[in-house]
Amino acid sequence: MKTMLAAAAAFALFAVSFAPQAQAQNPAGANAKKFGIGVVDINYIFKQHAGFRAAMDGMKTNFQSVETELKGEQQKIVQAEKQKQGYNAGTPEYNKLDDEIVQMKAQLQLTVTRRRKALAEQEAAIFYKTYREVDQAIDSYAKHYEIGIVFRFSGDEIDPNNRESILQTINRPVHFQNQIDITPDILAMLNRNSGGAAASNTSVGSRPGATRPR
Repeated sequence: MKTMLAAAAAFALFAVSFAPQAQAQNPAGANAKKFGIGVVDINYIFKQHAGFRAAMDGMKTNFQSVETELKGEQQKIVQAEKQKQGYNAGTPEYNKLDDEIVQMKAQLQLTVTRRRKALAEQEAAIFYKTYREVDQAIDSYAKHYEIGIVFRFSGDEIDPNNRESILQTINRPVHFQNQIDITPDILAMLNRNSGGAAASNTSVGSRPGATRPR
């Protein structure tokens, strides 16, 4: 029973933390409540999400640490190879060092595999955690403003010289929206909880090169 109460309290606290602020009388998606439909640019939110960016910066630090570690192991192998050249082939010293080098290379390969897996899992965990936060924020916002459905869209400007960009634009699910873009409000909610209030003031319409479907 205590565990259930604790879980309920934790969920309630989580929900409250993502509740829209009371003073948000004029949200960026002004017509979202009117039409009961909203659109959100998930890619842009990930790029501007203060918590996600901080976590990814931490990933870079971890990657650099692993890279330094692996370079150190590689250097040990290089030094051993040079030392081996000082012995005559077939001598006990040569054979012993040769065996050690083989073991060092095998261990290095194993270490590389493990480190790559660990980094990949860490990155996946960051993306998943952020996605869950975004999803919860959208859910809370939509319920607060009585929005029945929220579609994903992209506010990226089309590059007429890039085939991939053109195809993505052609295939995007939303080609027109009339002030139902709730991206800035969702981002503000997320950054408020991540301590990134300054970044939360950024709007999709104001970002360089952004073209929102209208």
